Parts: sequence; C-alpha cells; structure tokens
Amino acid sequence: MSNETIGILHPGAMGTSVAAAAQNSGHTVYWASAGRSPQTQARAQQHRLVDGQTVATLCHTCTILISVCPPHAAEAVAQEVLAHGFTGLYVDANAIAPQRAKHIGQMMTDGRASFVDGGIIGGPAWQPDSTWLYLSGNEAQRVACCFAAGPLETQVIGAEIGKASALKMCYAAYTKGTTALLAAILGTAVSLGVYDELAQQWRRDDANFPAQTENRVRRVTAKAWRFAGEMEEIAATFESAGLPGGFHRAAAEIYTRLADFKEQEEAPALTAVLQALLVLAKSGD
Repeated sequence: MSNETIGILHPGAMGTSVAAAAQNSGHTVYWASAGRSPQTQARAQQHRLVDGQTVATLCHTCTILISVCPPHAAEAVAQEVLAHGFTGLYVDANAIAPQRAKHIGQMMTDGRASFVDGGIIGGPAWQPDSTWLYLSGNEAQRVACCFAAGPLETQVIGAEIGKASALKMCYAAYTKGTTALLAAILGTAVSLGVYDELAQQWRRDDANFPAQTENRVRRVTAKAWRFAGEMEEIAATFESAGLPGGFHRAAAEIYTRLADFKEQEEAPALTAVLQALLVLAKSGD
C-alpha cells in the first residue's frame, strides 16, 4: 500500500478522528491552521497533524483532500479547493444530499480533480466497529485503503456518485429526525400541561422509554447547530425522491432553536432544553 499525503478540511471532533485513522494506516496527514479556532488547533496538535498553515499549501502538497465540515459549508470548501488549483482526489464526507454531492463532483471533474462521495455514520471514530465511512465513486477503493488499519471502518458501495450520501441521508433521517420529533413532543406536552401524564403512559408501554427520551433530547443539544443544516439536506433528499420534505424542515427548525447550546461539554437540564424550544416558539407568535 502506497503512502498517501492526506489533507483534512477541517479537523473538528469527527475530522480529527478521521485524520487519526489515516495516520494509523501509515499515511501523512496535513491540516491548515489559518483561521481555525483554538479548539481545532488544540485537537490537531494533540494528534500531531502536520500544519500546512493554508488550504493553498494543502492543495499543492496533498494527493487526497477529505472534507469533513458542517453541511452548509460543503460547497464553499470545495470551491476554495478548486480556486487553489487542486487536481488530486477530493473526498466529500459531509452530510449532504446526493444531488449536492453530484454537483460538487461535477465541479471537481470540471476542475480536473477526481472525486469520491462519502458518508459517515456514527460518532468520532475512536473504537473499531463503531463508525463507518461509506464510499462511492470510481476511486472509492483507493480512499478505503487509507483506513485499512482502522478504527474507522469503510465500505465501498458502488461507483455512482451520490450513493454514499444517499445512505447517510436515509440513516440520519431516522436517528436525528426522530430525536427532533421527540424534542417537539416533549415541548408540546409541557406547553399543554400533560407532560406527567404522557410520561406515565409511555412507562406503561416501556418502563425505560421516558428516561431514554429525555436523555436523547438533552444529549443532542451540543450538536444541534450542526444538525439543522443536515435536516435541510435530508428534506432536499426526500423531495428529490418524490417524497415530502416537510417533516425534516420542521426538524431543522427544532435544532435551530437549540443552537445556543453549541459545544457545551455537559448536557443541559431538560427544563433548559424545553425552555429554549418554547421561548423561541412564543417569540415567533
């Protein structure tokens, strides 16, 4: 297996684990420190990523670039890479709709770069069999080989661009979509004064369900700011398949109302979560 020079754009919690997995397989991994937060810089230094300082340097140094960023920024990151003349292999591993992945792929092809579509399912990849990078595209196997030693798991699911993103969208539509639905249910029950009765009825069905639901809603708040954009991408995915996207557009609004909890290390109390949902609801009346 040849050594690839890989650039990670940009190493947040997930991107850092992807970078570490590539290092674990013997590859040199770069990042660009210019304009990045102190938290991102600390993560990159902790895992000994090579600092190329600028995206331009990465574009002229790396054979593969992997984009792991919030979904709303995916296209802008790709455009920046193309503006610096990158002609290597670009992997978009963001939570974006398959039609957006195809559009970015076409941008890369027009700019004489190669493209692989990626979709990550699971949390940051620090343990085997916990996080999967699905890949589609003509050079998907080349990307999979970059993580052969784990702990990030990979699976190539075809040559068609958009297929990996489609799988990610369908999976997250349930996992993150239902969490948003549960948050809305709890907020509505509190607003209408039937929360205790609802919890009692849930316990009749499953004794653990109320506590599990509360924990899901509390834990999701730190990433809610990021999930809002993902819900919009899922809505667009559904609509492209001829199905209504309204449910996940509503889920995006739920997560937007929880955005002020961004990156909090400890999950807030349920009362604080519901207050954020309901105060914003009333302010919109």
